[in-house]
Amino acid sequence: METQDFLPGPWHAASLRVRYQESDQMGVVYHSNYLNWFEIGRTEMLRGLGFSYLEMENRGLLLPVTSAELQFKRSAKYDDMIAVYARMSSFTPLRLTFEYEVRRVSGPELTGAGLYGSDAAVPHNNNGVSFASGFQASAAGELLVTGSTGHAWVNRELKPVRLDRALPEVYGAIVTALRTEKRTI
Repeated sequence: METQDFLPGPWHAASLRVRYQESDQMGVVYHSNYLNWFEIGRTEMLRGLGFSYLEMENRGLLLPVTSAELQFKRSAKYDDMIAVYARMSSFTPLRLTFEYEVRRVSGPELTGAGLYGSDAAVPHNNNGVSFASGFQASAAGELLVTGSTGHAWVNRELKPVRLDRALPEVYGAIVTALRTEKRTI
């Protein structure tokens, strides 16, 4: 099986405010909500690369979670502004792994961290290559949670498929985006 070895790519940032329904009576976010936020992070990252889950699903390709890991450092609380940072850490025609950081952000971190459509805080990598909108070299804010999720490419019958064979144009576009636009492969 061909693997795509690469340095972890730039972070993609998605921001949100912690809602009341996501916290307990003490105002602390319930642990399972972080997995929902990871999904927001990876969905917006793929969108930033030019793909949407909906488009892939409409073409018969699904990307279920096969593993999840979270490490809790600090608690997010009701009404906090947080940023969910996501990036790919491995990619093959059969599998994909994402890394995440959830951070509490405020003030300058909101406007300078690639959030709300602003330019990235670090708009280029060490080679001077610019990142696409929403991507950045480093994550800003107070670290709350780190984690990762593993995924497998499957068809509608939930049978594993090779992305390079099932949708070669999507596979090629992801490889191209990671290799040329982000300089990570």
